Amino acid sequence: MKSLFRKQPWHPTTLLMVLAIWLSIAGNLPMWLTVWQLPESQGLKALTTLGSLILILLSMVSWLLLLLVWPKWLKPAGLVFMAVVTSSSYFMLTYNVVIDPSMIANVVHTDAREVRDLLSWRMLGALLLGVVLPGIWWWRQPVRPLPFKSVFLRQLLLFVLAWVMMFVLVWASFQDLASLMRNHTSLRYMANPFNSLYAVTRLFVGQASQAAKPLQPIGEDAKLLSTPASEKEAPLIVLVVGETVRAANFGLSGYARQTTPELYKLKSQGDLVYFSDVSSCGTSTQTSLPCMFSHLGKAAYENSAQPYEGLLDVLQRAGLAVLWIDNQSGCKGVCDRVSQWATQALKVPELCQDGECFDEIMLQELPKQLSLLDPAKRAKGTVVVMHQMGSHGPAYYKRTPQAFKVFKPECQSSALQNCPVDQIANAYDNSVLYADHVVSKTVKWLQAQSRPTALMYLSDHGESLGEKGLYLHGMPYRMAPREQTHVPMVAWLSKPMQQQRGWRMACLQAQADKPWSHDNLFHSMLDLAQVSTQLAKPELNIFGACAAGR
Repeated sequence: MKSLFRKQPWHPTTLLMVLAIWLSIAGNLPMWLTVWQLPESQGLKALTTLGSLILILLSMVSWLLLLLVWPKWLKPAGLVFMAVVTSSSYFMLTYNVVIDPSMIANVVHTDAREVRDLLSWRMLGALLLGVVLPGIWWWRQPVRPLPFKSVFLRQLLLFVLAWVMMFVLVWASFQDLASLMRNHTSLRYMANPFNSLYAVTRLFVGQASQAAKPLQPIGEDAKLLSTPASEKEAPLIVLVVGETVRAANFGLSGYARQTTPELYKLKSQGDLVYFSDVSSCGTSTQTSLPCMFSHLGKAAYENSAQPYEGLLDVLQRAGLAVLWIDNQSGCKGVCDRVSQWATQALKVPELCQDGECFDEIMLQELPKQLSLLDPAKRAKGTVVVMHQMGSHGPAYYKRTPQAFKVFKPECQSSALQNCPVDQIANAYDNSVLYADHVVSKTVKWLQAQSRPTALMYLSDHGESLGEKGLYLHGMPYRMAPREQTHVPMVAWLSKPMQQQRGWRMACLQAQADKPWSHDNLFHSMLDLAQVSTQLAKPELNIFGACAAGR
């Protein structure tokens, strides 16, 4: 150990190997803990497999560093790698997430409010132990100046040896390792720093590829099925996009707690339908939001490298007034070509504090924003999207005014592992209770309008609240638990809207328990807005079976 603190200069390649050992062992603590806790990680054979896995990763990290890091930028590159693996390890250990392209996309598109929610003393402690202290030691180490040829030959030799060692180890333990990786696919996303490097590369290559291609218009044949005689006959449709609300904690789903009392009351009046079996397009806003407004559907959207316009473009092209109101971190490109308004700059004491507004602010501002839309388009009909802050975590307690903190005590920490499970559930359930209030209040406002009105509510994705050690969201879809993909959806139609469309609520209630998904939103909204286009797929239209005459 004394050699680590020597003052004589290091050979740059030797110091690089010290970094490789640190990154492989300390930087991959979440992976080693996960492997150790697996049911099959028992006995001497399991220890042998774990040892082989550690040495394989050490070999891989070594050849990565030997390939990328040279003496000229040895010190800064080392700090960058420390920061990457520490940050990744912290989030994996704290929330049991994995690092994949969608998770990196979430990080890239995180705004200041979300960053503030994630900050904690635990995170600062992790950065101190994983970056600051080893970084100080790393930066202070003297490095021997050597000719490039000498360094090159030594790194080349070690590079070859690392490859040989990895090949031998994989060959010797292939059967056990293959079984381990096949049965526990999450391990593939836990290997630092390869998970972050892969995710970043794939994300930015994909984004660059899309950016290089022109946006393709869709629904150029879009038109209204009929033109209202006046604005009083023109429909007003509100689509509320919920945030991080899972169906499991939604009162209308049969949850043990009544977290949706106001929506339940509206449902008992016969004009509201709750769809109980709805799946999201993704497990994060960055993925789900563009996907749910796309005409492609989940499968085609994931495999498409071509950027397309979305639902709002088609509605606007048909002649409707379209407005996006945002109380979140943006629309992810969905609203770029329609009228939009965001709440961030507002300072309303009773509804806004610390740079963040409660979701009710959108309804308060709605009449004013509607009045600013083109009167000629309003006369044909209006579609409004209200993008909620909803139940965005991990600071669930920040999402609710004091009057809606019914379930107590709340977890008031972003480090959810520090809170009892029941306190996490309390804070989250209060946010759902408040979402219920905001949506119901919007319905009551629509009821007061002298025109056909309708509302749809649909969450973008769900949330894990500690089940199986998982927190938050963003898991790769094929690995994600039901809690992250099962979302609530609600449809409310005013009496004038029901009469205008000829839809029977009893028929819509019969659709309530059928399996639906985000794929149905595009086509159902077209029908609700009475927009005709060849893009419409009747089989994906939730309202299709209930049209007049059917």
